[in-house]
Order: sequence, then structure tokens, then C-alpha cells
Amino acid sequence: MWIRNIKWQFNSWAILTFVFVLLILLPNLSVFAQLFTEPNENWYHIKEYLLKSYVINSLTLVFFTALFTILIGVSLAWFVSAFEFPLKNFFKWGMVLPLSIPPYIGAYTYHGILNYTGVIQSELRNSFDISVEQKYFDIMTMPGAIFIFTMFLFPYVYIITKSFLEKQAASLVENARLLGSNSFEIFYRVIIPISRTAIIGGVSLVILEVLNDYGVVKYFGIQTFSTAIFQAWFGMGDHGSAVRLAGILMSIVIVILVLEKLFRGRRKYSFSTSKVRPIQKLKLTGIKGFGMSAYFFIVFSFAFLIPLAQLALWAFMTYDIIFTEEFYQLVWNSVFVALIAAILIVVAALIIGNYTRLSNGRIAKAASKVTILGYSMPGAVIAIGVITIFIGLDRKLFPVYEAIGLQPTLILSLSISMLIFAYVIRFLAIGYNSIESGFDKVGQSFTEASRTLGMSVTQSFFKVDLKMIKGAVAGGFILVFVDILKELPLTLILQPFNFYTLATKAFQYASDEMIQEASIPSLFIIMISGLSIFLFHKILEKEPS
Repeated sequence: MWIRNIKWQFNSWAILTFVFVLLILLPNLSVFAQLFTEPNENWYHIKEYLLKSYVINSLTLVFFTALFTILIGVSLAWFVSAFEFPLKNFFKWGMVLPLSIPPYIGAYTYHGILNYTGVIQSELRNSFDISVEQKYFDIMTMPGAIFIFTMFLFPYVYIITKSFLEKQAASLVENARLLGSNSFEIFYRVIIPISRTAIIGGVSLVILEVLNDYGVVKYFGIQTFSTAIFQAWFGMGDHGSAVRLAGILMSIVIVILVLEKLFRGRRKYSFSTSKVRPIQKLKLTGIKGFGMSAYFFIVFSFAFLIPLAQLALWAFMTYDIIFTEEFYQLVWNSVFVALIAAILIVVAALIIGNYTRLSNGRIAKAASKVTILGYSMPGAVIAIGVITIFIGLDRKLFPVYEAIGLQPTLILSLSISMLIFAYVIRFLAIGYNSIESGFDKVGQSFTEASRTLGMSVTQSFFKVDLKMIKGAVAGGFILVFVDILKELPLTLILQPFNFYTLATKAFQYASDEMIQEASIPSLFIIMISGLSIFLFHKILEKEPS
């Protein structure tokens, strides 16, 4: 009887896991299936005259952003791990803060700083009677977009590489020093090779964020796949072309993910003993210490301090007209959808995580891999897939709507449930990764002990496992909440009529050339994100290693 009960519990966890996996796959399969339908005239025009520029612009942004984020992120991670210098403890934490500023907010903030009426040109004209050539201050270009992405996305590379280097043995670096290598040679010949997996992992996240972006490229007028999908869907009302563009973008992402696996290869660096000493840090004093601190300060200023100061100045100028009942509704909308979606994601991640750790089969491993698919796909692709599914579902439910006295219409497709569903698909991987790491730390010994004492799998989960991984659950919830709060493409496409969030309202203000009015919604996003990142790091500090 006990064995039969356990088997039933396993089946119930498996069924729920497969349901969630199917929900993740449906939008992507929907997009893929429609690629084989007959194209219309708009598609032939796009294919002939526009598609090449979409590919070139997207890949240009990806390549140069990846290159510069590697240069900045890896160098900062190495300097923090290997040297002691003034203000190091502050910068070690401060280099994470740029993640709290979404790139689209950074884009319109820097444009406001550098344009003709911005603080720099105004000060040059009024104080020094200097007029400058506008082209030298025009950030709304391809190099400008690369600068924006680099400044606000390099922390992905920095965080992952720093975490890797902090766990490496001192012997590697010390042996290189004994052999006469200087710091640059150690960095180039030792640190970069052993950190390859961490670097590629971080830059992969950067590339996915660039491909997902809509706010920066739309504001700067750069034609990429994201802007093309929006134009086809909203500008031309062409669902078929939008789906085809989404399918091509999805194919590019899949190719990038495959290349990532190939570049990582099978080379791994680990140690056969648990007695691993961290790298012995060299203390920099004098001009070297000052130069190192200056480098960190320059990056921190461009990536966080300058845009934050400009937003604060604009907020002071516009707070009296922004703080209205409508603004508080924006805050409520943003928190509400982020809260509901984050709860659903944590629940789904717990179910999938518990099933995959207790089952060693290939199906369970495949289920865990599928959870990352949503985050790998750009928001515009997921949005197109979700819309297709919900419209089809509404059409199937027309007889039900009539039977209960409702006018046959797109009820589900016009509701907030579609937006929340898309959030769950896109950000499930973030919650799952955090919870999976929590399960890995506690192992299965406590679960097995509780089952020996007569508890079922579900009882063990609620009474033992869940209490032991509550830190990982809280951390996953915070990360998901922050990412949903900042999300723009999904929300712009799927938000119900007259439903705005802080992100979409800030973008709308900026698009309407009301940059100063966009500051307060942006600051709220940054403050909530920064506080959440701080809380997440506090949770990590309390978690046992």
C-alpha cells in the first residue's frame, strides 16, 4: 500500500510537470507551425527589401555588445577577485546596480543628457558660449545603442565570472606568478581560459537580452526583428508576416544557443580536493590603487550614477504633475501583474523541480531543459505565439460564451490572463534555476528519511523540503518579480486596452518626447529593482554554502 501510494504521488507530480512543459512549448510550436502556411504579398516585400537589414542590424548589435560586455565584465571580475584597492568593497556591490536600470530607460536618459536642450550642451552654450556639432552628440545611432546595451548589461558577465573566480584555487595564479608572469599575462593565459564557461554563460544572457529588446531599438530608430514584428503586427495588421519574422528570430536564437554549447565544449576546470583557497589578493597602493578605483568609478558613473542623477533631476521638475491618481494606478498595475505571475512561476518551478530531482529518467531531464526555453525566446516571439493560442481558444469557446449569455468575442484574448500567461512562460526559467539550486544544496537524504518514517512524497515536500529551501524560493521570487517589473515587449503587445504599467508608461512618455515626465515611473522601477537586488544578495549571504 505504501509503495502504491508513493507511485501515485510520483505520477501526480509528473502530470503537473508535463502540463507546465506543454504550456511552455505551445507558443513556440504555434509560431513554428505557421511558418509553413502560404505567405502574403507583404512578406515578399519584407523578404526582398527589409529582411537583410533586420539580420545585419540585429547581428551587429549582438556581436559588438557581446564583445564590449566581455571586455568590461571580465576585467572588473578579475580586478575584484585578485586585487585590493580603495573603495573595492563598495564597487564589488555597486557593479551589480546597473542591472536595476532597464536599457530602454538608459537610452532615453542619455538622449536627454546629450541632445541640444540637454544639460551638457545647455551648459556649454550658457556658461562658455560654445556651440557644438550635433552629430558628435547624437547617441541615437548604432554605436549609441551598443553603448547603451553594454553599460546596462555587462553585469551579467561580471556577476557570473566573479562568482566563478572567487571559487578558484590560489595555486593556479600563484604558480603563474612564481614562473614570472605579470598580472596581464596571468589574466590572458590563465584567467580567461579557465573562465571560458562562465564568460560564455554570462554573454549568452547578454545576447538574449539584446535580441529581446524593443525599447532601445525603437527609440533609436534601428530596424531589428523586434521592431519589425511590432510594425507587421500593429502597423500593417499582418499577422502572417509577424509570425514569420518571429519564426526567423526564434531560429537565430536556437542557432546561438547551439553555438554556445559548442564554444563551451567539454573542457571543465575543477579540483580533486575540497581544500580550495581563494586567490591571494595583491594590495594596490599609490597611483595603481587610484587608477584601479578610477576605472571602477568611471564604469559605475556611466552605468548607474549619471543616469540616476539625471532622472532624479527630471523627477524634481515634474513630480507635481505626475503624482496623480493615474500614477498610483500604474504602480498597482505593475505590482499586481508581477506579483501574480511571480507566485505562479514559483509554484510551477517547485513542482517541476521536485519531480525532476526525484526522478532520474530522461523525461525528467528533458522537462528541466524545456523550462529554459521561454527565457531563451525573445518576448516578441512569445507574445505572437500566445496571441495565436488565445485567439484560437476563444474561437473554440464561442459556443460556450453563447450558452452562458455572453456576446461571442475575444474574451480571453482581451484579458489580463493572456499577459500573465506570457510572463509565466518567459520567466519560469529564472525561478526554476533558483529553486533547482536550492534542491541541489539540500540533496535527497532528508526526503528519504521522512519517507522512511511513513510520509508520502507530498507530505515530505511540504513538511521538510519546502522549509529547507525557503531561501532559494524567496530568491527566485525576487528575481522573477524584478524582471517582470522591467519587461517591455511582452507588456506592450499583450496588455489589455487602457492597462498600463510603469514600464509601458515610461516608454510611452519617452516616445512622445515627454522625457522628463518619464523619469518618475523609471525611478520607481529602478528603486524597486535595486531594493530587490539588495534583498536577494542578503538572502544569498544567509544561505549555507
